[in-house]
Amino acid sequence: MLAMRTLGKTGITVSPLCFGGNVFGWTADEAQSFRLLDRFVDAGFNFIDTADIYSSWVPGHQGGESETILGKWLKQVGNREKVVIATKVGKPMGEGKSGLKSHYIQQAVDASLQRLQTDYIDLYYTHEDDPSTPLEETLQALSDLVKTGKVRSLGASNYTGARLTQAMDAAKKLGVAGFEVLQPGYNLYDREEYERDLLPVVQAHGLAVAPFYALAAGFLTGKYRTQADAEKSVRGARVVETYLNPRGLLILQKLDEVADRYVATPGQVAIAWLLSQPGIVAPIASATTDEQLDELLFAARLKLDKDALHELTMVSAPADSQ
Repeated sequence: MLAMRTLGKTGITVSPLCFGGNVFGWTADEAQSFRLLDRFVDAGFNFIDTADIYSSWVPGHQGGESETILGKWLKQVGNREKVVIATKVGKPMGEGKSGLKSHYIQQAVDASLQRLQTDYIDLYYTHEDDPSTPLEETLQALSDLVKTGKVRSLGASNYTGARLTQAMDAAKKLGVAGFEVLQPGYNLYDREEYERDLLPVVQAHGLAVAPFYALAAGFLTGKYRTQADAEKSVRGARVVETYLNPRGLLILQKLDEVADRYVATPGQVAIAWLLSQPGIVAPIASATTDEQLDELLFAARLKLDKDALHELTMVSAPADSQ
């Protein structure tokens, strides 16, 4: 039986793994996206993450493709109340559509609701900070969405610890709904920003954390071990450039060792480590094949002992803390 988790103070119950919908309409077409979503839910999982901007980076796309596919799937299967849908607002959608001003948030949420073919969003993130807009304006607009029932809970992504603290304080002062979930980049390799800058804020305010890049864009699966592996995927060159270095190789070596002990894969071990970290409720990870998804689903059930967790934590410690 899958052990579900409570998403912080939202009261929403989610699976310990969140399906990253950035692949819908990009590296997974509509039919494959439907199959993956069916498989995910049939296995007892319920948490799905997308954003209005997905997948605007693809030639010919405008953004909204992922939400549209997810909306079609929701309508087809008719299980809206059984899944938890997170989406986001704020990143550029073209034609001046960006940022976190009140009027744009109202416009963007209605567009997302239409694409998702639903009348409410379970978790609505600000996709990135907007220093040009007063936090009070953004928070009031988001709180209004909660009051009207368009949104159940609020989250923030890509904020610094200082700005996140300011936002929490501003919401309290205004007496409006504040952020209850944080979506930072965090994984076994990318640790410093979350652990030093954001974790203290998470703990001070009781935030739930659903990190993206749980597998460091695929590096922690062990897929990229040489320069030649850059050709293995559309993002391979960036992955190799960012992670293929002495520290990255040491992390892969330890992942291999622990994976052998648990008859698991490096990616499964990396997610199991992440699930054991303070504040983490549900890492976000994507899959484009049934095999990749099955590997992720197993990872959410894998429990590492203290020795394995300690070994992984030590070998992946940021350089200046070793």
